[in-house]
Amino acid sequence: MTAATLLNVREVSEMLGISERTIYRLSDAGDMPQPVKLGASVRWRKQELENWVDDGCPKGKSRKRSRKSG
Repeated sequence: MTAATLLNVREVSEMLGISERTIYRLSDAGDMPQPVKLGASVRWRKQELENWVDDGCPKGKSRKRSRKSG
């Protein structure tokens, strides 16, 4: 089993080229992959974000959630 790479909001912002505030807005609206909450920390799975971008960044309910069994 391989460990998932988790990114903080700054890293996601840099990866996507948008502001940290926009990351939180998209996440709160359900328009991007949901983060993992670790206590008070919030992290996103890098692979889920890459898949989302590869799929054209679909929004909301039109976005398919892909989970790899591992």
